[in-house]
Amino acid sequence: MFINRVIILINKVFNAMLEYFSGDPKRIQHFIKVHAFAAAIAEGEGMQTDDRRTLEIAALVHDIGIKVSEVKYNSSAGKYQELEGPAEADKLLTSLGVERAVIDRVCYLVGHHHTYKDITELDYQILVEADFLVNLYEDNESRESALRVKDKIFKTETGKRFISTIYGV
Repeated sequence: MFINRVIILINKVFNAMLEYFSGDPKRIQHFIKVHAFAAAIAEGEGMQTDDRRTLEIAALVHDIGIKVSEVKYNSSAGKYQELEGPAEADKLLTSLGVERAVIDRVCYLVGHHHTYKDITELDYQILVEADFLVNLYEDNESRESALRVKDKIFKTETGKRFISTIYGV
């Protein structure tokens, strides 16, 4: 029963993000791909259901600060996403009835997903790896860039396998 509630909640967040980014297929495609990689890495790493639920929600909303950042700063830079994203995520997730503890953790992840030092928690590490897997492709980065990212950022065995397989590094 708990698993069904988790799936329903993740689906509600997914649909809310579709509405949030309505008319912006690039942003929608991005969060869908980051979510898919985050879920696959979490599965490969044996992440437990509670933590995985929080991670998957964070993966769906991780770039929610972009819209506000583009209006407020005329930029989608990561530092602005981290600054503006938590409040937007809080608003959206509160409206969906998500538990406060989950919202707080998601907001932390949204507010740090472009900060790559001192990552000690598995959910944070997986979110960063999933975002990199997608950004490397979307930004048309070189194989050499992927190798540098793999060596510097990636820590999970599943994430390392994915980046090695995708980029041949």
